[in-house]
Amino acid sequence: MKNSSYSSILKSSIQNLRFLTSTTTPKPQYIITPLHESHIQAAVICSKIHGLQIRVRSGGHDYEGLSYTSDTPFVIIDMFNLRQVSIDVKDETGWVQGGATVGEVYYHIAEKSSMLGFPAGICPTMGVGGHFSGGGIGSLMRKYGISADNIEDAYLIDVNGTLLNRESMGKDLFWAIRGGGGASFGVIFSWKIKLVHVPSTVTIFTVSKTLEQGATDVLSNWQLVADKLDPRLFIRAVIQVQTVDGTTANNKTIQVLFQSLFLGTNSELLPLMKMSFPQLGVVAKDCTETSWIKSAMYLNNFPVDSPTTALLNRSLQSKNFFKGKSDFVRKPIKDFQLEKIWKLLLQEDQTPVLIWEPLGGRMSEISESATPFPHRFGNLYNIQYYMWWQEEGLSAAVKHVGSVQRFYKYMRPYVSSSPRGAYVNYKDLDLGQNEGLSTSYSKARVWGEMYFKNNFARLAMVKGKVDPGNFFSNKQSIPPLLV
Repeated sequence: MKNSSYSSILKSSIQNLRFLTSTTTPKPQYIITPLHESHIQAAVICSKIHGLQIRVRSGGHDYEGLSYTSDTPFVIIDMFNLRQVSIDVKDETGWVQGGATVGEVYYHIAEKSSMLGFPAGICPTMGVGGHFSGGGIGSLMRKYGISADNIEDAYLIDVNGTLLNRESMGKDLFWAIRGGGGASFGVIFSWKIKLVHVPSTVTIFTVSKTLEQGATDVLSNWQLVADKLDPRLFIRAVIQVQTVDGTTANNKTIQVLFQSLFLGTNSELLPLMKMSFPQLGVVAKDCTETSWIKSAMYLNNFPVDSPTTALLNRSLQSKNFFKGKSDFVRKPIKDFQLEKIWKLLLQEDQTPVLIWEPLGGRMSEISESATPFPHRFGNLYNIQYYMWWQEEGLSAAVKHVGSVQRFYKYMRPYVSSSPRGAYVNYKDLDLGQNEGLSTSYSKARVWGEMYFKNNFARLAMVKGKVDPGNFFSNKQSIPPLLV
């Protein structure tokens, strides 16, 4: 803590302002900023000797701050210096160090080829260390699956400080880190990714519908077709409360933004939309042809004239206080049920943004057990509940977190069950809270099966083999199951 750069480095990657307060958030005793894998190896070995926990931070987007907080003495290994991205166009692969961001990966791919891409998330400042190891859903998943489905190799430093690759770590550990969360098993130094083909021209559009413009009917039809559309077509629905005239809080409506990426030209897209989803009413003027890299920026709301180098800005995203939750939906929510949801949203003083992202396509073709990410066949779409606010203080946090918790509870009848599904990259410490936060296997099963379904038991067995002493642990790390 005596180093003059300690405070600035600590704060630099904390994306959620809930964990930036000086009084309530525990601080690490040391921050290690490795330049080489040997520095990570030394940090692991020394931390074990001195009884310190390790937190590994790649981009700082952990929704519950678990990559940079702990209730016991700890150190942070901040990977931001290890962010090299090497692209091999001929082999259609790349090596990505664990501290790189999604934006940096996208930029370096596009720098080498306009015909190659990679399936990953929409936010460019996410670190790949957590994003890839938790699955990595995004706008290309209907065509190519998630990030974890396109990982060919990895280098991981285990509990003994040993550097392992795919061959030396074995198939079980390599399986576990592709969707089961890397922080439970070691420190992931780098990933080998398999690049995917994208056309030189893609088409994007955003169409807005309010309740008065038939949003309920359009969203009902979206639920029926979004997962069944041509796999090249990704249309997500962003649902939010909108003040109609901008002057009175009582004059509100529901707005649904249908945001789309199509891997093809406008002339290919329009007949497809007319045939498969005419209710949205997409016409030529709604659509823009662009490159894949520009589409990635568009979906993250970059200004249209932004240079692609903006993707290299790790601190580009504005920071807020926020709380996230997630669900998976297996049956369409009926119109009258949607209307009840709208009523609840409109009567609340503060409401989350709901992001519904379609699955299907390649996602339905991959087995639930192929990677730890299990939310495949039979799921229509996933939901992210994103509640953000800007007021400081405990009372504001309690108010906003309470609001999204109530809404999440209300949604129970409309989403997956036994278990209710959740996405591990939208980390949520509320899950299993009634059972007490513990890393014991029996208690961890509650949240573990929500994230991983039947894969949780296999993850715990892998953990028992590679880290039986549970050195790499946090409030929602995989507990070791010793057999």
